[in-house]
Amino acid sequence: MNRLTTAYRPFQGALQHLQWGDGIAPLLLRLYLAPIMMQAGWNKLSHFEDTAAWFGNPDWGLGLPFPEVMAALAAGTEFFGGILLLIGLAVRWVSIPLMITMLVAAITVHWDNGWLAIADTSSWLANDRVMESAERLQRARSILQEYGNYDWLTGRGSVVILNNGIEFAATYFVMLLSLFFTGGGRFTSVDYWLARRTGLGVADTSE
Repeated sequence: MNRLTTAYRPFQGALQHLQWGDGIAPLLLRLYLAPIMMQAGWNKLSHFEDTAAWFGNPDWGLGLPFPEVMAALAAGTEFFGGILLLIGLAVRWVSIPLMITMLVAAITVHWDNGWLAIADTSSWLANDRVMESAERLQRARSILQEYGNYDWLTGRGSVVILNNGIEFAATYFVMLLSLFFTGGGRFTSVDYWLARRTGLGVADTSE
């Protein structure tokens, strides 16, 4: 054990010199998440009546109670939460309602579809729903090849079927959970500079 400790010490010492950049990872998470959240929130706000109807309808929607309130909470959380993530203000606090929003979306919208966001029959995570989509996808391709300019239609990407699983919501939840523990990032967030100015959390390099 002593030999292991002795061998480990110089490597750990070298890593200590990288602490000046420990705010980069939270910054990149924020810059990745912010436009996604803002766009999702804006889509709900700009089509609020349709969003509320989908939240409340039990036949072709989510069947949630108080749909207008729920839609407003979801839209506001995503849009304004995205803005706060972008500038790095109240990152830990805003991560909480955003994580809740991701959990609600995963459970109420995506759960029954499995994990995959895009139907990929070659994935070991493919369920019966995904495997069944292969026939539909092949039929769609055949129609496009016969009646459309297939090379032009697929010039920017392959034709796929959206499976709408929990993959994206779960990924965003994990990223937000990381931000909840790390904060907005050293040097790269408004939170960090406010903490320095107020004398709170100065010793915490992740604030």
